Amino acid sequence: MEPASRRTKLTRQASLLACLVVFCATLLPTEAEAQSRRYRPPARYFQFGQPNQDEGRTILEAFRQQGIAGDYFLEFDLRVLPRRGQTRVVTGGRLWGSRNDEGPISRVELPSVGNADPRRMLVQNGPRGCIWTSGDERAGVATEAGALDPAALFEPLAGTGLTSFDLQMPYLYWGDFVFEGMAPVRGRPAHVFLMYPPDEIAALKPELAGVRVFLDTQFGALVQSQQIGAEERVLKTLSVLDLKKIDDQWMVKTIDLRDETTRDKTQFIVTGAALGLDFSAMVFDPASLAEPLSPPPADRVRRLAP
Repeated sequence: MEPASRRTKLTRQASLLACLVVFCATLLPTEAEAQSRRYRPPARYFQFGQPNQDEGRTILEAFRQQGIAGDYFLEFDLRVLPRRGQTRVVTGGRLWGSRNDEGPISRVELPSVGNADPRRMLVQNGPRGCIWTSGDERAGVATEAGALDPAALFEPLAGTGLTSFDLQMPYLYWGDFVFEGMAPVRGRPAHVFLMYPPDEIAALKPELAGVRVFLDTQFGALVQSQQIGAEERVLKTLSVLDLKKIDDQWMVKTIDLRDETTRDKTQFIVTGAALGLDFSAMVFDPASLAEPLSPPPADRVRRLAP
């Protein structure tokens, strides 16, 4: 028979082990706690007093509803300007744009790399945005269209600093935001919003804590956005450098993407545009993405001088 002293010792050890298990369990963060511990950049109000948040929501909703009237087509180049090294230009990009019930939608054809087929992407923006892609520039083969792997959202495209995240700009539709008031951007007043990423974006890019968005107060157009990291450090800046008026519509001509860590830049430069078009539904059908698409007639495309 086991001595009483030994039984008492074992009982005490078991009790101590149980206490340790319970104590350690209390130290393990739940998913909700882990989310709450993520860095959340504080709002920086650019005026006296806290701006009216209802007014900010109205401004943002109005921005989300506007855009280029009708269907349109763009030709663009990507100019890569590394901090060290030679500038190079990736030419031959194409974009077919429109708007559906979900929001803005674009079919983007990126220039081929090597012997690969052009990379085709269908970019749906809005509250339920999605990206479909066809062609794999890394494998050098064309594939049937499929939804973009979320892990590839922040990968460079066509060997540049442009990413699918930059093309889609999903942060314009994030629901968690603070209206920070007005601030000048290159001498013009802009409404400022601090957008906080949803959980699925935070899981893909934990260092991205928010995106600060600047909307021109007169035209209601995006003029700048800043991806924000820990301690409010700016990770990447998107700036609209200049506009062009075509057929009584103002359009973006040059967008500058600057990696604030490496100081490398990529510029999205529109070289040709055609407005007032009428595309068939298949242009924006994911099932048709793998098929090549002819641009509008040359006489419909207006060339934009450098």
